[in-house]
Amino acid sequence: MKDIMGIMKKAQEMQARMQDMQAEMETTLVEGQSGGGMVKITLTAKGGMKGVAIDPSLLKEDEKEILEDLILAAHEDARKQAEGVMESRMKDMTAGLPLPPGMKLPF
Repeated sequence: MKDIMGIMKKAQEMQARMQDMQAEMETTLVEGQSGGGMVKITLTAKGGMKGVAIDPSLLKEDEKEILEDLILAAHEDARKQAEGVMESRMKDMTAGLPLPPGMKLPF
């Protein structure tokens, strides 16, 4: 019975840490870049877009498609960084928990 109580206590602690981490991810910013830094996208670690910066030299009508591609590439770069931050935080938070192999949180 002690084991069940211990597991329940750890689960409650984990839930509180998860809530704290989720709040932290809302304020943690990552920046993706493309075109050698000519396009920059800022996202929260949860994926909310916070900003776009475009070098004025790209604002030419005949370079519209290039600019669109650079925006997509910068967003993808930022998204991957956000995923990395989230994965790192989850790994830190679940360290020491007796989770079965291959089990990831959140479920």
